[in-house]
Amino acid sequence: GLLLIQLTAAIPGLHPPSCGKSSDAATCKQPTGGQMSFLLTGFALMIIGAGGIRPCNLAFGVDQFNPNTESGRRGINSFFNWYFFTRGVQRMISVTLIVYIQANVSWSIGLAIPAILMLISCALFFGGTKMYVIVKASGSPVTSLIQVFVVSIKKRNLKYLDSNSLFNYIPKKSINKPLPHTDQFNWLDRAAILTPADKINSEDGSPENPWNLCSLQQVEEAKCVVRVLPIWVSGIIYYLAIAQQGTYAIFQANQADRRMGNTKFQVPAATYGVFLMLSLTAFIPVYDRVLVPFLRRLTGKEGGITILQRLGVGVLISVLSMLVSGVVEEQRRRIALTRPTLGMSDRNRGEISSMSAFWLVPQFVLAGLAEVFGAVGQVEFYYKQFPENMRSVAGALNYCGIAAGSYLSTALIQLVHRTTEGAPTGNWLPEDLNKGRLDYYYYLVGGLGVLNFGYFLWCSSGYRYKKAKDEVVQPEVKGSA
Repeated sequence: GLLLIQLTAAIPGLHPPSCGKSSDAATCKQPTGGQMSFLLTGFALMIIGAGGIRPCNLAFGVDQFNPNTESGRRGINSFFNWYFFTRGVQRMISVTLIVYIQANVSWSIGLAIPAILMLISCALFFGGTKMYVIVKASGSPVTSLIQVFVVSIKKRNLKYLDSNSLFNYIPKKSINKPLPHTDQFNWLDRAAILTPADKINSEDGSPENPWNLCSLQQVEEAKCVVRVLPIWVSGIIYYLAIAQQGTYAIFQANQADRRMGNTKFQVPAATYGVFLMLSLTAFIPVYDRVLVPFLRRLTGKEGGITILQRLGVGVLISVLSMLVSGVVEEQRRRIALTRPTLGMSDRNRGEISSMSAFWLVPQFVLAGLAEVFGAVGQVEFYYKQFPENMRSVAGALNYCGIAAGSYLSTALIQLVHRTTEGAPTGNWLPEDLNKGRLDYYYYLVGGLGVLNFGYFLWCSSGYRYKKAKDEVVQPEVKGSA
């Protein structure tokens, strides 16, 4: 996919001719159907590849650690932090060096670099195949989940005395740890009620028809998923706040003084997003190597604090980032309307405020800190709370939350446009921010974040962490991870 996209820039026949200095759509030749199809094919291949890599790479990486040893468990906790650290470094290089090469040197070279790096990545990955711990798949976890819901509905009128009367069966090749019975969501327990009509295979003790009878282990695995979903919903509002730093914060920078001191050099508006990544990558080592050991001594918990506490801190910081964004925007707009401006912004979208764009740095830093606690915490939470055979599904769930937050952001912006267009204050979100009230919009998102935090606390108060039967930590073995 990266190679096809690079070829669209390298081969003249795969892209329209240059417009020169003209940007008029009437004089610029549009891409042909074949050229557009070639480009979209490259995007499609990248989407398919990302769909295979992103949900699985984190789960595969954690599989390399032994969760039954103390060092392995701590290694897993650190792995989530360092995974996001390296991703933050990669993002900084992408939006600075790679983008600079594309814009100022050559699009062909700029697009070839990621393709070459991906080729090297493939070679490294396949070269280490013999070193990896590979957990073999065992059936479809999603099918098992659906079976629990279907059978519980079929047996909704049945009653049972206690958990000892429920059918319990664990396949010999299952990678999932045995789970004890819990009394939450006990309506699902009906799926494990053994009736005279249910038949059991004499060879291995499994039910003959899994769509009529499920095991208690299946039911508890389904409960793990059901428990996670309300917390996942709270993550959507969290990602809604983070998404604003990649959209309207850039527009703020575009209508602020982006000069470096007294020089004529202007920092590109989109580059200010680097401060979010810098905050993320700078604080993760501090959190992992300084804060966690300190909190571990205070609380006695392996991660210093619980995963839900980490998520809660992330939600709170995301709210704070919105409040700070609103205050900064209020000042930027006031200065633009009451003091001399610095001319028109790009594409004549509005006057440039004389307020330095570096006043936007605090909101980006707070958003980066929110990701250290919230984004990293969510990935760790989904991974640890889902059944072992659903870890890739857990990774996909995180990206679904990010996507849902982005879609919600788009829907909220459209709603604000429609409801404020005829208001006395005018449209809050026009192209010229000086004529709008972006600060009100930030406060609105911050208010939603406060409500979301209350909802998160309510969900967390009744949450029960997944815990395997007789869960113990084995003594260290030399050479084990």
